[in-house]
Amino acid sequence: MKEQSIWFLENINVTDIFCPTKLKGQLQENHIKTFKKGEYIYMPEQTSDKIFFINKGRVKIGSVNESGKEITKAILNEGEVFGELSIIGESKRRDFAYAMEECKVCSITTSEMKSLIKDHNNLNLFLMKVMGSRVLEMEQRLESLVFKDSRSRIVQYIIDLVNKNGQRVGYEWVVRKFITHQEIANLTATSRQTVTTILNELRNKNLLTFDRKRLLVRDLDKIKEELSVAE
Repeated sequence: MKEQSIWFLENINVTDIFCPTKLKGQLQENHIKTFKKGEYIYMPEQTSDKIFFINKGRVKIGSVNESGKEITKAILNEGEVFGELSIIGESKRRDFAYAMEECKVCSITTSEMKSLIKDHNNLNLFLMKVMGSRVLEMEQRLESLVFKDSRSRIVQYIIDLVNKNGQRVGYEWVVRKFITHQEIANLTATSRQTVTTILNELRNKNLLTFDRKRLLVRDLDKIKEELSVAE
């Protein structure tokens, strides 16, 4: 996959767009709610009538299959949106939204959003980008499952993570709030043991280092070469 070949939702920040001050009071303080770590923002089958914006924290979007296995669809950060399918007619939630840490979330009803769109033309384009990015990202993950092996999927995930959330520090890249090996496994359809093995291999090659708080990629170009080797 070419870098930045799709609209990654993580690169779309709507903090300024939905700031209550900028919208001249259209959003009130009661639209903002704090969720504790481990609390569900919504569950499958609940009424889908709101769109949510993350003011602070991280939210996991996922579902549970018939065998009870959890499937992680996305991990979203501050400034990102979720629950957007309500704007195009989704009546019941098909997935769950879970606070990975204490989160402050702004919720807007579907009717409120439609009213805002009338007054702010850029919101319409924003929502089109959100929905387009979600579809393209899911297609990319499906292609990865079909055409790439486990090692390739994990290496590609690291590359994508750096491209989307990394901060450059000299020749290195830092991703803060690095997720667990199990979450990476859920996102790449691999096992936690496989993720641990691959990450340790890359660390032993001095290409990256990591702990629970951050991922440090020492040489992104060489990480990309590892993808070529994996494929």
